[in-house]
Amino acid sequence: MRVARTLRLAVRFSLREMRGGLSGFFIFMACIALGVGAIGGVNSVARAIGDAVETQGQSLLAADLRFELNQRRADDREQAFLASLGDVAESANMRSMARLLDGSDQTLVEVKAVDALYPLYGELATEPALSHDALFAKNGDAFGAAAPDLLFERLGLKPGDRIMLGGETIELRAALVSEPDAVSDGFGFAPRLLMSLDGLEATGLIQPGSLVEHVYKIRLPAGADERALVAIREQAGKDFPDAGWSIRSRNNAAPSLSSNIERFSQFLTLVGLTALVVGGVGVANAVRAYLDGKRSVIATFKSLGASGGFVFTVYLVQIGLIAGIGIVAGLALGALMPFAASAVLAGVLPVPATGGLYPGALGIAALFGLMITLVFAIMPLGRARDVPATALFREMGVEGRGWPKPVYIAVSAGIAAALAGLAIWFSDDRRMAAIFVGATVCAFIILRAVALGIEWLARRSPRIASTPLRLALGNIHRPGALTPSVVLSLGLGLTLLATLALIDGNLRQQITGNLPKVAPNFFFVDIQGTEVEDFAGLVAREAPEGKLIRVPMLRGRITALNAVNVRDMTIPPEAGWVLRGDRGITYAENAPENSTLTEGEWWAPDYQGEPLVSFAAEEGRELGLEIGDTVTVNVLGRNITAKIANFRRVEWESLAINFVMVFSPNSFAGAPHAWLATLTDANATPGDESRLLNAVTRAFPTVTTVRVKDALDVVNRLVGQLATAIRAAAAVALIASVLVLSGALAAGNRARIHDAVVLKTLGATRRTLIAAFSLEYLLIGLATAVFALLAGGLAAWFVVSQVMGLTSQFLPEVALSTIVMALVLTVGFGLVGTWRVLGHKAAPVLRNL
Repeated sequence: MRVARTLRLAVRFSLREMRGGLSGFFIFMACIALGVGAIGGVNSVARAIGDAVETQGQSLLAADLRFELNQRRADDREQAFLASLGDVAESANMRSMARLLDGSDQTLVEVKAVDALYPLYGELATEPALSHDALFAKNGDAFGAAAPDLLFERLGLKPGDRIMLGGETIELRAALVSEPDAVSDGFGFAPRLLMSLDGLEATGLIQPGSLVEHVYKIRLPAGADERALVAIREQAGKDFPDAGWSIRSRNNAAPSLSSNIERFSQFLTLVGLTALVVGGVGVANAVRAYLDGKRSVIATFKSLGASGGFVFTVYLVQIGLIAGIGIVAGLALGALMPFAASAVLAGVLPVPATGGLYPGALGIAALFGLMITLVFAIMPLGRARDVPATALFREMGVEGRGWPKPVYIAVSAGIAAALAGLAIWFSDDRRMAAIFVGATVCAFIILRAVALGIEWLARRSPRIASTPLRLALGNIHRPGALTPSVVLSLGLGLTLLATLALIDGNLRQQITGNLPKVAPNFFFVDIQGTEVEDFAGLVAREAPEGKLIRVPMLRGRITALNAVNVRDMTIPPEAGWVLRGDRGITYAENAPENSTLTEGEWWAPDYQGEPLVSFAAEEGRELGLEIGDTVTVNVLGRNITAKIANFRRVEWESLAINFVMVFSPNSFAGAPHAWLATLTDANATPGDESRLLNAVTRAFPTVTTVRVKDALDVVNRLVGQLATAIRAAAAVALIASVLVLSGALAAGNRARIHDAVVLKTLGATRRTLIAAFSLEYLLIGLATAVFALLAGGLAAWFVVSQVMGLTSQFLPEVALSTIVMALVLTVGFGLVGTWRVLGHKAAPVLRNL
């Protein structure tokens, strides 16, 4: 009862004190609102997209179930099973070369061939709108097709014009506006060419070993629930254990999209949490300044017999109420984001048109906001609680009193640990979240040490003749200096931006600079065994200085490791790509020239024993494989189990022909397959490449040619778009830094006014004071920028070299831009805040000293 009575009284006093308004707390509330809004909004948008993928799964998949086979069609028994489930729409996907009728130009296309039932769900949109037969059927000597505007632009065509695909003439009868299942089909490097199965069959592109995906989409009878979907998948696995098909349901219509959205939302959540941590510095500044202004009230409370606990409770309630206002504002911002995203992303991603409210995402954001407030508010509140009334009456304020009692430090540290634990727990990739949180904590601690180091150096600096510089150095280390707040807030924001900028710069340098120098000029896919020698002869004539490497290639899916089905295994996230979908595989008598054995021995050229496989060393280590373990791969509907004979280091960054798995030649005896080749010619000009591309396409219309430069250009554009989005998101942390910087200046205004008035009274001019304050902010900003470069460079090196396996370099232009940004922010905002200070009259201030 006594505790409840004390709490009610504390609440009453808190509300009375708040009648004077929220002056001094607007930066506090803005910092909390910004971080809470970022976290709540990002997670709400991610859940909106996830819900859209789940609820609109039938339309996105254009089916209830999707069965995919590589390099072969379903056999009669498999087709009978599929037909027993419901309506079956068959399609086929492959890459090929589309060329003009006169052979003067060509381009890579993503061919998608469909039957008359397509699409089972959703709607195919073309301009003009045509029926299936009018769009695809053979009319005279040409089959019909639809293509997006990009293909028309690349080849200078218009609807009604004709192209050659393989050995068949194709009439482009309409512009392709949208496919209902485009998202579920995944990303393509080339424009779509939508045609009929009969048209694709007539082109002659489908040959034994061709890289073609055969897809069977099923529309189940009405009323089929989730249990029916699970039962069908289990039945398919039981009845056809060696089929090797990939099965996807309407509940998992776009796994790549869902996975990427989860990763991106996790990153942005951590960025939002960083913004909250930065904002926490602003919370601490605001609380300290507020309590400093309330010193007479606190002294009065204590003189009238109020306990330290009562004082603590009064102001904790106030801080909680003010934080609540900021949290509510942030939640309102976060709740609006899905509605804004639905308008912006409606044509790109399957976001619900009506947006939505996601209490779970908003609840996590509110919890993070409250915990950050408590972490940074408890210690200054604890310091005020334990200051005696006599000290409050006698001295300027509650700052500079040393550390609060250990209990407040312990509570604050405990909440901080709980916050870090929750951030990791709520993340999908907890390892990366732990690294991010750990790096943020380390950066926070190091920045505090940097601030102390700057103060120490300023305190130990020799006597300087320049008055402004001497005043600046004194301001840096005096009690109540801005140094800790500025270094902490600006340092975290700049470090994050420097890290992202260096990662982006290194990736772009690799894509546009380093990779083209070592990568081959061309990849040639689907070279038939009967054509491979003639193909090699043509390339030798057209590019006599070029180096042609050719290898046999099949597609296979890893189904088991050491006889354990991969579906029943817990796979580390970093190795998941190896088991996700089909992989290119090959066989060879000798070790590939662009790889190095790290363990084990290569088989003899005439080896005829049990199937052996050479596995990529890094990927094998991530999967926990060892020499002698077995890998089961499904190739063309047949399971092949091979023993790991050796591991080899693969240089993926070279973009040369590389495979996770290279088998002994006897493993695929008699299996139909095509060949893959690369051509490297460092001296080839764009004209030489165009001439070779044209010659290959004319002579071998079924061979797919990929110019590496074109693929790198696509990747570079994607990296640029992603980097822009990430930097824009990371700017939230920098905005929080600017807010905290503004708050720190506002919190220190009273002391600044006092200093300025005393100095002006002693004869200092406005010019001298401006120079002193400018030098102070300049020195703090420069030191912070140097730290941001060092910490950001180290973090970027770790990500680029250790995580991505690429060469990392320090980029001077990033260093310069970071330093300029730090100086503009610190000096600019410092002078804006100081200008008002210098305008105060001396007499009113001196009377109150």
